[in-house]
Amino acid sequence: MEKIASFKINHLTLLRGIYLSRRDITPEGSIICTFDIRMTEPNRQDAIDPRALHAIEHLAATYLRNHPQWKSHIIYWGPMGCCTGNYLIVSGEYSSSDILPLMIDTFRFIADYTGEIPGATPRDCGNYSFMDLDAARNAARTYLEEVLLTAGPANLNYPD
Repeated sequence: MEKIASFKINHLTLLRGIYLSRRDITPEGSIICTFDIRMTEPNRQDAIDPRALHAIEHLAATYLRNHPQWKSHIIYWGPMGCCTGNYLIVSGEYSSSDILPLMIDTFRFIADYTGEIPGATPRDCGNYSFMDLDAARNAARTYLEEVLLTAGPANLNYPD
């Protein structure tokens, strides 16, 4: 079996950032872009606690799907199995630089969020109590301050 593209990225040199992971064209000709929202350096920094990542998933998905300019372009937001970040899938042709302001807004929203986590009820979520809002806010703030607000080419383009 051929190794898929995302497993060909050198995770030993991958920095935190926003990376265009895939650009697909549907049979109808629509463009779908998948972004790697990498919050920790794989294999060099601790993974994000799964409870925090679950809370980030609920908050980011809710924020993005309600965003006035972006909601019609958002297809999916969800955590990576390795717990080092998230995937964002959008309709349309976008670069990492195009997505950066949206991610700044999204992670600022999460870092500042107070209140009940959207969808964190037994009726709405399959594991509603498996969340940590404080850890999610801390992880979001760290990513925002240390990566997003100072992002350069190395944080927006996969390493060779």
